[in-house]
Parts: sequence; structure tokens; C-alpha cells
Amino acid sequence: MGKYIFELPLKVRDYECDLQGIVNNANYQHYLEHTRHEFLTAAGASFARLHEAGVDPVVARLTMAFKTPLKSGDEFVSKLYLKKEGIKYVFYQDIFRLPDMKPVIKATVETVCVIHGKLSASSLFDELFVRYLNTDEA
Repeated sequence: MGKYIFELPLKVRDYECDLQGIVNNANYQHYLEHTRHEFLTAAGASFARLHEAGVDPVVARLTMAFKTPLKSGDEFVSKLYLKKEGIKYVFYQDIFRLPDMKPVIKATVETVCVIHGKLSASSLFDELFVRYLNTDEA
């Protein structure tokens, strides 16, 4: 898996495509978010339980670079790795078309925690993510 710490295979559904027959740009953000949520679940956390405890991870900044469009029925894999910068957790996410592994999108998603309504560092995420943090240069 290399630098990636999590990957999720997915398939394009017809309704995600626009009139041009390619995935609408907004759906890539859904793919990225779904991958982060599945990663969080695999790491042992739940968005619902976090929210009940007053901990809300939120996206602060998102950048996406589109490389190759996906079409209906295409299979792809969404991969990520993670770094910590101050109080931010930065997810580096890449999507590759299968089976040729052609790059589809490269994204960087900066997240922060709002704890009981205030922007805060999260010791819970520090503990949860310690084994996943990538300290090498991207």
C-alpha cells in the first residue's frame, strides 16, 4: 500500500454522471468523504458517537485536482494517508481508476475538531490516529 494507510474500492453509479457521461465534479467530494468516514470507522470511531460526546470533526479546507474523468460503471479505489499539522489533521486522498490505476483525482482535505462548540485540539483523535500518522514528506 506504500504511503497509504487506508483504501476503499468503489464503483460509479449511473446517477452520479452528468449529461457528458462523466462523473459530476461534486460527486468526487462524496467519494472522498465516504472514504474518510470508512477510515474513521475502521480506526474504531463513529461520527454519531463522537457527536453525542460533543466532538465534531469538520472540513476546514479542501483542494482537488482532477486528472482523468470516471464514467458510469467504472471501478476505482480511493486511498488516503494522514498527517498532523498543529491542530489540523490533513488527509491526502487520491483516487485511481481500476484496473489500470490511472490517477483520477488528487485531493488534500484539512480537518479540525470542534469540541462542545469550540475549535480545539483533540486528544481523542491524537490517540486514535497515532498509529496512522505519516511523518514522511508527501
